[in-house]
Amino acid sequence: MTPRVKICGITRGEDALLAAQLGASAIGFIFWPRSARFIEPEAAREIVTALPSNVVPVGVFVNQPAMEVRAIASRVRLAAIQLHGHESVEYAGSLMEPVIKAVPVTEVFEVEALDAFPESITVLLDAHDPVRRGGTGRTIDWTLAAQAAARRPVILSGGLNPENIRAAVTAVRPYGIDLSSGVESSPGVKNPASLRALFEALSLHPAERAHNT
Repeated sequence: MTPRVKICGITRGEDALLAAQLGASAIGFIFWPRSARFIEPEAAREIVTALPSNVVPVGVFVNQPAMEVRAIASRVRLAAIQLHGHESVEYAGSLMEPVIKAVPVTEVFEVEALDAFPESITVLLDAHDPVRRGGTGRTIDWTLAAQAAARRPVILSGGLNPENIRAAVTAVRPYGIDLSSGVESSPGVKNPASLRALFEALSLHPAERAHNT
């Protein structure tokens, strides 16, 4: 089955609408001020208002006060929260919306460590970058990611693009995939040709063809 697709780092309405038209399940907005893809809550709210009802708006935060996260989630009308810092399970549980927790896959990553997260929290596997917190364009170890995906549903991120997405999905078989820099012209500006190429590549995925025959 083709995984659910989240296009993250959205700053423009036209990019969000194109991603939704092509088949994105979720759109990500980064509310961490230090990100090159930061978007003001009011601007994000305008984009969310125009999205189809079946597309999930996700807000990305990094070590920000829960009160601030809840306020932005309410103002923008987010349907899910993505945490990219050192937030605890207890912190995640204090939020009203469903939570996606980014987990860096490093050389010391152990799949068993994911058991610390309850099933109510969706795990996103990404490259380790303590400065940028995502959007690095670096891939992770897909063998480790596949072990994680066999243990629980995971979202695969890190260095994904139209050229490697079929190989990534075949190797890992994730529940979802998350792309940002791999479909951009510049930080926060998506490339329409890259977005179309991504969804075309996914539609040609061998596992999907087998499922449909």
